[in-house]
Amino acid sequence: MGAKSELRRRAVLYSGGQVRRNARLHEAVLDLARRGPARGRRLVRMAYVPFTVEGAAPFFRRFERRYRAFGGTHFRCVPADLPELSRPGPARRRAEAALLESDVVYLAGGNTFYFLAHLRRSGLLEVLQRFAARGGVLAGMSAGAHLITPHIRLAGYPPFDCDVNEVGLPRRELGALDLVDLEFFPHYRHSPRYRRALADYSRRERRPLYACRDGSGLVIEGDRVTPLGDVWVFERGIERRIGRWP
Repeated sequence: MGAKSELRRRAVLYSGGQVRRNARLHEAVLDLARRGPARGRRLVRMAYVPFTVEGAAPFFRRFERRYRAFGGTHFRCVPADLPELSRPGPARRRAEAALLESDVVYLAGGNTFYFLAHLRRSGLLEVLQRFAARGGVLAGMSAGAHLITPHIRLAGYPPFDCDVNEVGLPRRELGALDLVDLEFFPHYRHSPRYRRALADYSRRERRPLYACRDGSGLVIEGDRVTPLGDVWVFERGIERRIGRWP
């Protein structure tokens, strides 16, 4: 198996929303971890990566409470935009170690363009690729899920529901982790204008586009994509529903 294939293995993509149905996705994250490098250990080490340090503390505490209930036992917080990570040094080495020593890295929500810009600036984008190559589990919520895909162009689409590229990332710098061969649209609403917009987008792209309502998502292991909850896929302008909550 080539290096590229090694990176396409273990991820959970969340649409978002603080809803009970996300529990199925939380369980999937810990299940993947226990079947990977954490196998045979009671300790499941988890790193939380918020898109900004500002206001991150209460969200990290919520993250810790949530995953402790599902079996997580050790937690670190590594904000992507810490000023001291913008240059090589001890702070960057500590951040890299915190990620690489984890079993799960969770990429939180926020502005996707800002998030990617600071992951690049800090050198953590390459660290996350190394983490995935070692068999670590990447989980992403909304913006974090975009980052697991090949690029973040879909974060700026459609015009009526998109992130603003406030940091001015040029199109040539929109490439992301490229760990899965698909595109992901969170917070999907199954309405005519969303359906038209995503169908139009899918006509211009070769990869399948998965759209999820909040409380739903995808579990990816190897080449297998498992939908959990209300999930649709758009390909060449055609929409199919592939998942549904009972």
